[in-house]
Amino acid sequence: MNDLKQKLFKFVGGRILKTGLAAFITAWICDALGLPVLFAVITAIVTVEPTASDSIKKGIVRFPAAAIGAGFAMVFESFLHQSPFTYALAATLTLIACHKLHLDSGMLVATLTAVAMIPDTTGDYMTSFVFRLSTTLIGILVSTAVNYFVMPPKFYPMINQSVEGLYHSAGDLLDQIMRDLPHARKQNLVYQRVSRELERTYKLIEYQREEWKYRRHSMQEVRSFSVVLKKLEYLQKILYHLGNMLYVDTKKGFQEEGYDTIIQAGCSISNAFHNPTNQTREEHLAKIEQLDQLFHELDDTRTTSSTSRHHFDDKMIIIFELLSLNDVLDDLYMLEQKEIRHYNRSIQNDAEI
Repeated sequence: MNDLKQKLFKFVGGRILKTGLAAFITAWICDALGLPVLFAVITAIVTVEPTASDSIKKGIVRFPAAAIGAGFAMVFESFLHQSPFTYALAATLTLIACHKLHLDSGMLVATLTAVAMIPDTTGDYMTSFVFRLSTTLIGILVSTAVNYFVMPPKFYPMINQSVEGLYHSAGDLLDQIMRDLPHARKQNLVYQRVSRELERTYKLIEYQREEWKYRRHSMQEVRSFSVVLKKLEYLQKILYHLGNMLYVDTKKGFQEEGYDTIIQAGCSISNAFHNPTNQTREEHLAKIEQLDQLFHELDDTRTTSSTSRHHFDDKMIIIFELLSLNDVLDDLYMLEQKEIRHYNRSIQNDAEI
């Protein structure tokens, strides 16, 4: 049964299921009370947000926005009846009023309320106005309650999985750059895709922070969350260095002495992205040492005989970026080792208790 739930949740999506449930409960309540269903269901559908925090904050904005839309609809319907001007003026002035009053997140609900009320008004404008606001309030309350209590979102597993995937993607990108170094700019689309994934992960981070404002959480969860944030900071540095490598003119001077050293060190760093423990292997350390030695040799040559106005040639830039990537991986390895020690201490303390 649990496997079936997980498969259904993965196939459909939690937010979609909650939206359907909110629409059903809202329609059932309105039908039981003899109230119009349409406005309530529309409000319930658009009020289900990624987090319960967003539903609460935006629901507070959407109710007065809906009142504005309903008010304009009643005013123009009473003067112009159901004409094209009624729809246009009600929608336009609703948008303007919501924007001026900083109710932007309620614009959609307000505008839908305004245009949907016009053909359904019976002539008793005050009664229609109260009914529409009542059904809108029911939709907001139901969708907020469903979003909070039913299938509460768990962003941390998604964030952790995304971070691991980003490190693998960064390793794959570096491997492609190393294997096709003279044409590294071809990997620009891959770099942009990884950058978009990083932005999406930061969005999930924001969602998790908002959820914790309304839900209890342990210190262990906060600590694990801070570690993931640190890993994301390292990822930003990694993407920065990879981006610099994409825009170096790698067609010059890379078939000369030291080319194999650069390629081997770069591929070794790429493997370390997939498995940070590879970074402590003697083979990897030897390749990094050779790369560092090559950098200093080129630097000594540059300072004594270079006539170029550039401080670094293309080969030195690539080497510098690779060494910088390895430094970031050193920091990542130390962070993970620290977490392993903390985890082992926690298990030991629990065993003693």
